[in-house]
Formats: sequence, structure tokens, C-alpha cells
Amino acid sequence: MERRITRSAARAAAALIAKEENSPSVTQAPNTTKANKRRRLNPTSNSNASNAPNTPKTNTITGLKSSSNSNTAIKREKPVLPPALFDELPHNLGSVPAPIYTATEPTVSIARSDKENQTVKGNQVINLATKLQDTVDKATTKLKKEPKIQTTPTGRKPKKSTYGLTPGISPFPELVRPTTEECENVNQLLSSIHGVVTAPATIPEPSLTVTGCGEVPSVLDALIRTLLSGATTGNNAAKAFGGLVQRFGVLSEGIGKGSVNWDAVRQATVKDVFEAIKSGGLADIKSKNLKAILDIVHEDNQARRATLLDSESKNNSMSKLVPEKAEKDKQYEIACAEQNFLSLNHLHNLSTEEAMTELIKYPGIGPKTAACVILFCLQRPCFAVDTHIFRLCRWLGWIPARANEVTAFSHLEVRIPDHLKYSLHQLFIRHGKTCPRCRAATGESSAGWEDGCIIDHLLTRDGKRKGNGPTVVSKKKAAANSAAGKRKRTNKDSEEETDESESSIFDETSDE
Repeated sequence: MERRITRSAARAAAALIAKEENSPSVTQAPNTTKANKRRRLNPTSNSNASNAPNTPKTNTITGLKSSSNSNTAIKREKPVLPPALFDELPHNLGSVPAPIYTATEPTVSIARSDKENQTVKGNQVINLATKLQDTVDKATTKLKKEPKIQTTPTGRKPKKSTYGLTPGISPFPELVRPTTEECENVNQLLSSIHGVVTAPATIPEPSLTVTGCGEVPSVLDALIRTLLSGATTGNNAAKAFGGLVQRFGVLSEGIGKGSVNWDAVRQATVKDVFEAIKSGGLADIKSKNLKAILDIVHEDNQARRATLLDSESKNNSMSKLVPEKAEKDKQYEIACAEQNFLSLNHLHNLSTEEAMTELIKYPGIGPKTAACVILFCLQRPCFAVDTHIFRLCRWLGWIPARANEVTAFSHLEVRIPDHLKYSLHQLFIRHGKTCPRCRAATGESSAGWEDGCIIDHLLTRDGKRKGNGPTVVSKKKAAANSAAGKRKRTNKDSEEETDESESSIFDETSDE
């Protein structure tokens, strides 16, 4: 199939013919060197054109057909053609519009027509532009959908979950229990056998051998002690804390004298921390969380120091207007940071909700640990929910069957009066550990079952643990669990420990 001549190729052929015949109607291109080169490369085209000087159209077409197999590109100046030549478009499409020529013409490919070359180049440019625009669109969309992940000062990703806490709002608004009267009644009954519990006016000095539930003056001490006591026995937690004291020592002078040298723990390796607390259980996870907490606290302390110093220099003239206590707190924070004494005592100045938000941002710290620190260290009303409290409140009907420990905390925090939160927290734990009928693993055949329970008439024991489990856990079943690795203790210390056969989602080692 023959290809049709194009206008530009026809003009080029006409210019060559006119040059050979010295035609006065055609302006000769000044670039004769390139024209000669074209003759050498395409002898057939030149001979055909010269053989028929009086029939430029026919001979031009023949010449182009013979030269169409060459891939040589020729750059030349544009010849100016007479208006009489090639003034008609093929297929009766009308007259050719008068062209406006520039001094020179871009490279012309003899293998293809100008129109085809322009189309190919145009398509390539369009395709490239489309690809670039698609890339930009995708990148923009990805940035909008996936914002840059913020990290803590130590490079760790912050927790994604805030546990769904709803401060001041119950997740079960349809449940109006427990009422104030119910709380008062249970508190009175449990106090009759476990003793009256009241919150201390002042926090006792910390022990270097007992962890406890964070009832110490230092917020950081309270946080770490409670972390170590999670998901293990009191004895094991004490061993872990004692291991830190023996390995890293206590401060002998300066701010925090007598406290554990937490900065030395921070600078140690995870392996060293693991070796120090390995006797306490779950040391692999707890050592990593402990190190990460101390790293974050150190970075925060230094950042707060810089901010306080900056604000102090800017507001020096207003320093007399700052309350005396606030000024002392500020100077205390600056001194702690300068001496590398790690501290979270600034949480004393936050509201309960703000303190909860700050505490649960640390790795390994969940609502239970945070609530314990708020209740015992910050001395704020806060109803921390552990496994014993969760079990008893479930049997009392104070939380619905679908509740978990997080939603139970949110609900009970709203429903239980503030003045009873400390005492009920302590009484529920004591009762859950010691009552023959209210322990985690017990049944009618268990020793002491016949002694009864002071709140037995208020309970409906469904036997569910974390939403599943047998209706009644018999003594044989408890022994089987013990054989599987959960040692059953029969001495007095057994009353002091958390039953490991009933783990909780509040175990702070799994909060991340």
C-alpha cells in the first residue's frame, strides 16, 4: 500500500527541482552544503526529479517514494514557495492556507512524514505528562490519607489507643447501678470483716523492699512500682524491685536522696535491667517497657527545663506575680533536670483527667496502673479496676455482662461516689483474695466454702472470667491448673498474691 505525499515533503522536493533548473520562481536555500548532501544520500530522488522538470507533481511523488526508505534526517532552511504551487489540498479538501515561515525549520525525517513525527513526539510528551501528574496525584493523596507518624523523643511510636476512656461519661448509660446506697451498703458489710479503710492524710515514705500499689510520694517511683507488681505476686514484685536497688543503687545526696537511681537504670542496657528484675516474672517485657519509660521521662524533663528557663527569662519582670508554690515547683523541676534526677512530680499540678492521659502514654501503662498512681500517689479519687474488683462487680451486677475491664473502669468511675473509691478499691481486693467463696478459683468443694460470705446474698456467681470459663472452678480444676505451671500456695503469703489463673487485659505488660 503506497503512502500519500505530505505537503511539507512536496515542498522540499519542489525546492530541489527549482534549484536544479535555476527556476526564478523559487528562492534557493542558502544552505547548499546540506542540499548537496541530500543529493548524495538520495540519488534516485534527484534523477527522477531532473528527468521530468515540466511535471513537478508526478515526478515529485515518484522521487519521494524512492527516498522514503532512507532514515537520514536533513536540517535546512525553509524555502519560500510560489503561491501557485501546491495550493490545493488532496481529496478536494480546499486550498492550502498561506503558511508563515520562520528562518529555519526543525529536523525533518525522511523515513516518516512530518505529521507522523509530530504526532509521535506529541504522544510521548502527553504520556510523560500524564505519568508525572499521576505520580503527583498519588503522592498527594497518600500524604493526605497517611500523615507522617509522630514519634516520642526516643524514636518510639506513640500508642495508637487511648483505651476508649470516656471521662465523666459511662459507656453504659442505661445501667443506673451501682447507686450510692448500694455502694454504702457493700462498703459497710465488707468493712465489718476486713476493717474500716481510710485514705492516709500523708503518703508514707517509700520502702526499698516492697513495691506496693504506688503509695509513695514520688510519681515516677509509684509508676514503676505498680508496673512491676502487674500480673505477678506481691513477693515476686518485691524481688524485682529489690533487684533494681541492688544492681543500680540509691541516691546518696542531692534531690531525691534515698530514691532508686533511676538515671543509672536509664543508662543501663535492656539486658542489665532484665537481669535485675528477672526474678519478678515477665521480665523480658517489663525490662523493655521500664527502659523506654525512663528514656521518655528524661527527654521530657530536659524539654520542660528548657521551656521553663525560656519563660523565666522572658517574664522576669512578672516573677513577683507568680504564686510562691508555683515558683517553687518550677525551680524544683529545673533543679531535677540539671541533676539528672528523673521526675514526674509535675503531674501533681494536673487534673485527674490530664494525669490519666499523661500516664497511659507510656509503654506498658494502662488504665489500671494509671488509676492506681492517681489514687495512691496523687491522692485523687479514682476507682482502679483489677481482676478481683472486676469479678466482684460483675457478680454484684454493677457492670453488664458485655463489659471488659476498660469499660468497667469508665462506668464505675462515674457511678461510685468519690468518697468511697479508696475504701471500696481496697476492700474488694482484700475480699477477692481471702473469701473462700469469692476467690478466683473456688467451688462448693473448696475448703472454707461452708463459712459463707458476708455479701453472698448480693452476688450472682456466674463463674465467668473475662467473659468465658466454667461456671464453677472446682478444687480439682485448680490443682490441674497448678500442675500446668500455676503453683498453688497454701501458706499465709497466698492471701497476699494475685491469682495467676485469672489473667486480665489490664495486665500492663500487654497494654501496647
